[in-house]
Amino acid sequence: MAVDLLLGLQWGDEGKGKIVDVLTKDYDIIARFQGGPNAGHTLEFDGIKHVLHTIPSGIFHDNAMNVIGNGVVIDPVIFKKELQNLDKFEGLDYKAKMVISRKAHLILPTHRLLDAASEASKGKAKIGSTLKGIGPTYMDKTGRNGIRVGDLELADWKDRYATLRDKHISMIDFYDAKIEYDLEELESEFFAAIKTLKTLQFIDSEEYLYQAQKGGKSILAEGAQGSLLDIDFGTYPFVTSSNTTAAGACTGLGVPPNQIGEVFGIFKAYTTRVGSGPFPTELFDEDGETMGRVGNEFGATTGRARRCGWLDLVALKYAVRVNGVTQLMMMKGDVLSGFKTLKVCTAYKYKGETIEHLPYNIEPENVEVVYKEMPGWSEDLTGMTKAEQLPKELNDYIDYLEKELETPIKIVSVGPDRTQTILR
Repeated sequence: MAVDLLLGLQWGDEGKGKIVDVLTKDYDIIARFQGGPNAGHTLEFDGIKHVLHTIPSGIFHDNAMNVIGNGVVIDPVIFKKELQNLDKFEGLDYKAKMVISRKAHLILPTHRLLDAASEASKGKAKIGSTLKGIGPTYMDKTGRNGIRVGDLELADWKDRYATLRDKHISMIDFYDAKIEYDLEELESEFFAAIKTLKTLQFIDSEEYLYQAQKGGKSILAEGAQGSLLDIDFGTYPFVTSSNTTAAGACTGLGVPPNQIGEVFGIFKAYTTRVGSGPFPTELFDEDGETMGRVGNEFGATTGRARRCGWLDLVALKYAVRVNGVTQLMMMKGDVLSGFKTLKVCTAYKYKGETIEHLPYNIEPENVEVVYKEMPGWSEDLTGMTKAEQLPKELNDYIDYLEKELETPIKIVSVGPDRTQTILR
């Protein structure tokens, strides 16, 4: 049985957690394939908001197994806090519902320190890191120095840890920006969290998923961050350290390309970005302020205010093509209610030429945005439950996007709760 894939098509924060939660009833297994605690997947149901960072978004469903794949990096301390939050839910047996790949890499306390020292030393050139140690952990992974979950089952894992820790400390001393830290305190917390991590089941995830497919189990691969943050295809260097595009699901889970089925692409009806990096349609006026306020645009992981702007169709087409998206889900249509006129970026003026593809560099000095204007709507969408109830102007907006993206928009979200989801 093919593995379906769900991922974000912008700079993250598209609403993936909610959609995974909505779709989970149709799947036996939800599998995270990349990223780590830099992700923040928000789910809302029964009037309560839940934010997950490493744990797959299917954890609140009785029928679903949750797999943390080999492409994920795990901070045991943050992971332990996530588990403690799950302890509040009576009857939720996460130990029976979640398994972890032995090949997933661990974030050490010194990875976080390296991240902080590196970012601080860059001054104005900083990339907007979440300071969770993600980059240094992936660097150790590709440098063949990393510590993996499976190493915790080996007798000498603490020796391996000490060797890498000592290497990190010597590296921190090379940075111009000096940071203060209490390593003894950090390690005490880390080793306590390792004990908690070892109470969960470790698996050879590629074999686990192969056998699940062979047995007819339905699998949904859950992506983190967004396609424009992909280490290869994003707005480098203002990107994350993993492959957030569809190809990342293959390497992050051990699933062959010919086993990928549906590719669900999620995007907001407008665009947001957290941290540094180019953002051609960013707004600095009242419209941008309204989007941020009404959309409650604050990072689920960092709490930082998100930058807001009109929908960038050039970037969205690029993400749809790179990922081979088969179905689209449009989030936060309700946030645009009340705008008399909407704008959509349809092209860039790039080095004296009008182009409709994403060029190598989209810094402000190279790109001028070409907009198409469309009428907005004023109706409150949050109580609507059927596509026929949506205002004509919104349906026209959706129809236009479908035509331009050459991909059907199957879901329109009109609020944060799982019930505020309209199927088309």
